[in-house]
Amino acid sequence: MIGAGKMKQYGNVLEKPLSKGRHEVSLSAFAFLFSELVQYNQTQVDNIAELERRLEDAGYAVGARVLELLCHREKGNRRETRLLGILSFVHSTVWKVLFGKVADSLEKGTEHEDEYMISEKELLVNRFISIPKDMGTFNCGAFVAGIVRGVLDSAGFPAVVTAHFVPMERSQRPRTTILIKFAEEVIKREARLG
Repeated sequence: MIGAGKMKQYGNVLEKPLSKGRHEVSLSAFAFLFSELVQYNQTQVDNIAELERRLEDAGYAVGARVLELLCHREKGNRRETRLLGILSFVHSTVWKVLFGKVADSLEKGTEHEDEYMISEKELLVNRFISIPKDMGTFNCGAFVAGIVRGVLDSAGFPAVVTAHFVPMERSQRPRTTILIKFAEEVIKREARLG
């Protein structure tokens, strides 16, 4: 065997180190798999709200696993304990790992103290989706909202996370805003920490 002496042999798959290299999935493969996920769930439900809830549930499982992986790789098994720290982590690190770039914006809600928004001009899961007129306001961003909720819940920041379309000037397609409304306990904890 050529090069057999140069490779370190591992007796167990759990002993192999996690690679820090860039492992990307082709966009067409992701689009196909996501399309299949949407189509399968569409056959299992009766209305749009239920379809979005199922997509959010699928995203939640992804988010919980992404947090574990990134905390291990990026932070040496440490997790964020502050509200702005976890929001920044989601906005930058998580978004970059999942979508190849930092989210377009992270904003605090002006009407409520416990609301934050992550906005994306062209969210990857909505890029190749054409929504029939009978499905009205269906937003595949519910999957990403589930990912964000999974990350936040697993990190100890329970929140209600929803995806919304927001119309933009001079653009045919609306941007997607992920609205994060934190539980009251999170806001109280943050106030205690000062």
